[in-house]
Amino acid sequence: MTTRSISNVFRGRPTIEGAGVRLNRVFGFSEVPIFDPFLLLDDFSSKNPDDYRPGFPWHPHRGIETMTYIMTGAMRHEDSLGNSGVIGSGDAQWMAAGCGIIHSEMPGQETGPLAGLQLWVNLPAKIKMSAPKYRDIRSETVPEAVIGAGVRVKIIAGELAGVRGPVRDVSVDPLYMDITVPAEAEIALPVTRGHTAFAYVIGGEGLFWPGSYPIGGGNLALFSDGSEIAVRAGSSPLRFILVSGRPIGEPVAWQGPIVMNTDEELRVAFEEYRNGTFLNHMKQK
Repeated sequence: MTTRSISNVFRGRPTIEGAGVRLNRVFGFSEVPIFDPFLLLDDFSSKNPDDYRPGFPWHPHRGIETMTYIMTGAMRHEDSLGNSGVIGSGDAQWMAAGCGIIHSEMPGQETGPLAGLQLWVNLPAKIKMSAPKYRDIRSETVPEAVIGAGVRVKIIAGELAGVRGPVRDVSVDPLYMDITVPAEAEIALPVTRGHTAFAYVIGGEGLFWPGSYPIGGGNLALFSDGSEIAVRAGSSPLRFILVSGRPIGEPVAWQGPIVMNTDEELRVAFEEYRNGTFLNHMKQK
């Protein structure tokens, strides 16, 4: 086994999105392509309702997948496929925009803390214009593995210790796990060699070996290549999201909520959205 080292550390930048939501963008447009196949990670966690109340009203997506994970609170989802509902603490949604989807994501609460993450995953050119899909992932369907010295791992996508998460058949073979390591405990976690991998710390502080320094909440560690990630928690429990996926290695043309391979594809997408034919590709499938 080859232990991955940290190649770079990122901290979220205050950003305003949607109708005025204040969030922290951990990585995004300026980091392409070093996170390939991942495009963006937003942390919209806040204890102040004024930060999240504006929400994300109806808007389009094409050419990507989005994964929204709610840790505390609730968000309400609606889309052009007819899906609607509320995702609460421990729930997630994995949406493949494909050839085009229009949706809204609004807070499912008026007061109290809201904590969640949204990850954008690129789609390979050959399936960018595939039919959109929506997966509603309830907390009770997310298995938890307990490994090592009491390390608890909620597995949303991927497999660990013979336990497989509910998100499957995604093109980039993603791993998405919510991991809590007890204070002073350590663990080595397998990650597929050649896949991009990162850890985003939600709480506590820990060492991601070898030769690392403590990484605390709100920071992301991007790893070099290797077959495992070794972690040691500090004096309090360490909680982090571990994500990995197969790089696509294709050109990225990105504007707002649409990610294609060429500027011409972008131009066509926005023209279709303006003239009302954006969803016609779905009708043809």
